[in-house]
Amino acid sequence: MAAVAQGQQVAVREVMDIRQAAEYLGISGDTLYRYASEGFVPAFKLGNRWRFRKSLLDNWMDEKSGVVSASVDPAVKKPVARAR
Repeated sequence: MAAVAQGQQVAVREVMDIRQAAEYLGISGDTLYRYASEGFVPAFKLGNRWRFRKSLLDNWMDEKSGVVSASVDPAVKKPVARAR
């Protein structure tokens, strides 16, 4: 039973290609390619191929979902601009 569970787990690497990253994010490769081309997701090109760092994707997902990062102190608020 344990061997079956291990076989079903996706090996998540720190640097992923478009197929691995799309599977990690749960979207199609075509959609991820478009997002990367438009600069919507953090990505970089190595040669002519898109690459994705897992840590940057995790931070991006946290940001988009409204999760506050541990390095940000929620008690410190930005000053509000004065109305004109």
